[in-house]
Amino acid sequence: MTRRLACVLTAVLVLAAGCGHKGNKVATKRTTTSTSSAGASSSSSSTGSSSSSSSTGAPSSSAPGATAGRPAGTATPTTARPPSATAPPTNNVANAKLTKLATLDQPLAAIPIRDGLYVAEKTGKVVFLRNGAVAATVLDISGQVSSGSEQGLLGIAVAGNHLYVDYTDRTGVGNTNVVEYTLDGDRATSPRTLLQQPQPYANHNGGQVIFGPDGKLYIGLGDGGSAGDPSRNGQNLGTWLGKILRIDPTPSGGQPYTVPADNPFVGRGGAKPEIWAFGLRNPWRFTFDRASGDLWIGDVGQDAWEEVDHAPRGQGGQNYEWNLREASHPYNGGTRPAGGVDPVYEYGHDGGNCSITGGYVYRGSRLGGLVGQYLFADFCVGRVFALSAGGARAIGPVIANLSSFAEDGAGEVYVTSLNGGIYRLDPA
Repeated sequence: MTRRLACVLTAVLVLAAGCGHKGNKVATKRTTTSTSSAGASSSSSSTGSSSSSSSTGAPSSSAPGATAGRPAGTATPTTARPPSATAPPTNNVANAKLTKLATLDQPLAAIPIRDGLYVAEKTGKVVFLRNGAVAATVLDISGQVSSGSEQGLLGIAVAGNHLYVDYTDRTGVGNTNVVEYTLDGDRATSPRTLLQQPQPYANHNGGQVIFGPDGKLYIGLGDGGSAGDPSRNGQNLGTWLGKILRIDPTPSGGQPYTVPADNPFVGRGGAKPEIWAFGLRNPWRFTFDRASGDLWIGDVGQDAWEEVDHAPRGQGGQNYEWNLREASHPYNGGTRPAGGVDPVYEYGHDGGNCSITGGYVYRGSRLGGLVGQYLFADFCVGRVFALSAGGARAIGPVIANLSSFAEDGAGEVYVTSLNGGIYRLDPA
C-alpha cells in the first residue's frame, strides 16, 4: 500500500479513539448494472460500470487486487502494487454477517429515521420501514421517474423537516432533478426544485445527495454517459457533469439555493460556482467520515479499474483526472493533469468485478475490528470489503446486486440490494 493511503488510514484509526460522533443520517443508492437483477437491464454500461463490464455470476473467491495512488506532485513509484497486484487480499479475515431486515422493491438508498428507515425504491417511492414492514409511504413520484437501467429515484437525504431526492425524469433520455420536499410527519409535501441537469445519455447519472459535516448539501453527477466521456465533461469546469456539487439549499437572490462563498471555483471565469470536485466518471456513492469529516468517493470505472478517492475535510477543488486517466492509469492516451489526484485505492475487473459501490468509514461498536476502515462493495461480485492500510479484504457473505450503503446514528452500517433486501452488518 502506498504511503499516502497508509497515512490516511492511520489517521482515520487514530480519530476513531479520540473524536466525537457527528454523523449525518443519510443513506445511499446505486444504479443498475449489466446483470439481470430485478429492474436491471443488460445495458452495456452498468451502474456507471464500463461498457465491457461482465454480468453478475458466481462471486470471485478473492477480494479485489489493488494498486493505490499518490498525491499530486509525487514521483510515480516504480511499482504501484499495494500490497500486490498479483496477490489478492485475504478473503473473510473479519467475521461479519448481513442480517436481513426487510424486502422492498429495488431499494437503492436508506436513511435511519427514529425507530426505522426511510428507504428509496428505484421505481419512485420513499417508504418508512419499521420492524421489517412499511409503516408509511413518504413520497410516491413513480409517475415522474424514468426507468432505464441506470435511472430512477437514485438518492435521498434528510435535514430537519426536509427530504431531498435525486431522480431522473421522463424528459428526453432522462434528465436529473434534485428536489426538496417539506416533511409533514412521514409525508413529503410542497416540492421545490433546487436544480436540473439535462442528460446527453441515459447512463452515468450519479445520484448521491448527502449533507456534509459543514451542513451543506453535496450532489453527485456522472459525466453524462455513453462511454469514455466523449464530450470530456469530467475536465470541463463549465458543466456540472462529472462533478460533485456543494450548495446551501436556502434560497437567495431569486435562486432556489445559495452557492457557498468558500466553494473552490467561485469567481473563476467559465467555471460553475457550485462545483466542489471534478474529474469524476460516475461518483455513485460518496460519504463523509463522521469522525474526521473526510470525504470518501467510490468512482465507477470504465473498462479496467474501479477507484476509491479521498479528500481531507474541507478540501475542495480536487481533480480526480477522468477522462485523462482511469484510476491511476492513462486513459485513451491521456496524460496526468496538473494538480491531478490519483485514487488512494483501485482494483481491476478480474474475478468478475465491474462496478464499485462506495460505503462508509466504519464508526460503530458492534464490529470493533473494523473501526476506522473504509467499507465498500462491488456490484457484480456482491461482496462487502474493508479497506485498511494493509489492503482490502472481504468481510461478509455474498449479496447479489448490492446497490448501496447506509449509516445510522450509532455508526452501524446497512446495505441494500436491488433484489429487494435491506440488511444490517452484524458480528458473525
